[in-house]
Amino acid sequence: MANSLARTARRDTGGSRSFVAVITCLAVAASAAISLIGVSAPASAAPSESRIERIVREGPTRLAAYVHSGSMDKTIKVQLLVPRDSDGPRPFLYMLGGLGEESEENSIWLIKTDADKFFADKNVTVAMPIAGNGSFYTDWQRDDPELGRYKWETFLTKELPPLLEARFDGNGSRGISGLSMGAGSSLTLAARNPGFYDSVAAFSGCYTTTGPAGQAYPRGIVSAFGGNPDNMWGPPNDPDWAAHDVLQRSGGLRGSAVYVSTGTGRSGEYDAPGYPGNSNPTDRQLVGGAIEVGSLWCTRNLQAQLDAQGIPATFRYEDPGTHSWPYWVDQLHRSWPFIDAALN
Repeated sequence: MANSLARTARRDTGGSRSFVAVITCLAVAASAAISLIGVSAPASAAPSESRIERIVREGPTRLAAYVHSGSMDKTIKVQLLVPRDSDGPRPFLYMLGGLGEESEENSIWLIKTDADKFFADKNVTVAMPIAGNGSFYTDWQRDDPELGRYKWETFLTKELPPLLEARFDGNGSRGISGLSMGAGSSLTLAARNPGFYDSVAAFSGCYTTTGPAGQAYPRGIVSAFGGNPDNMWGPPNDPDWAAHDVLQRSGGLRGSAVYVSTGTGRSGEYDAPGYPGNSNPTDRQLVGGAIEVGSLWCTRNLQAQLDAQGIPATFRYEDPGTHSWPYWVDQLHRSWPFIDAALN
């Protein structure tokens, strides 16, 4: 049953067509409406040494770095986009995907967007790690019998940047961005590591991990891939859930340039029958719309929290806008001037 759910979840790696994502995000939306009117796994082994094993060229401006993670004791493929004019030090932008990757060889960003072409003339090196399914880009408390060892926060903040930025002439300036699951993870990583990222951008995410609604989404996603959510941040009352709640750790975003976008859930041109690549308009309109309503609620709560604390941030609300790739392609383009100003 778990494998069947995982296959269902993999149909859309941004998170818009997963059965579990539908159920859990509808739970978030339901909570918004109301507000408005474990099995343990073996302990982790001692870490090994992190290192770049090899670099492979995949195109004129695309490389692949195979990086051994000491904390996870496995090799992670990280695809890199470098500018055509690559002379001199430059910033790094780390880009996180959604639920899981469609391919073990290519980042979902390269499959679903024009990132390869878009960044070719930009003064930045883009790093796109191909992550494990339902990882939430976080350090799990315990190894999971089905999903293995996840130590993604350690990898993304302590192991990978020093290796890549030394090898590819980083200038010490870095940003992080993500969509759907990766949106919440991007803000979580920035909030938990104050000052590490000069910019952070999040598209169509949710930013609370406490309470029934806040835990429903991550627990549902982990379960969809056959994992035990208690292996991630513990049982529901474990303080580790609050420790990864952006609203509760929002002070850690102070000093970083923050860009957050979401749609309203209302269907638009991209969701219409016959639009290129839209093979299931009903799915995109109903399911993608419902999930984006949940993201809208989460984003409004985040804005209220940052406003209350006087933390500067740019919020963009797209109407129409569903939980679908064409809107994220737009946000990739629209967010770049903001990210560029912070990095350069």
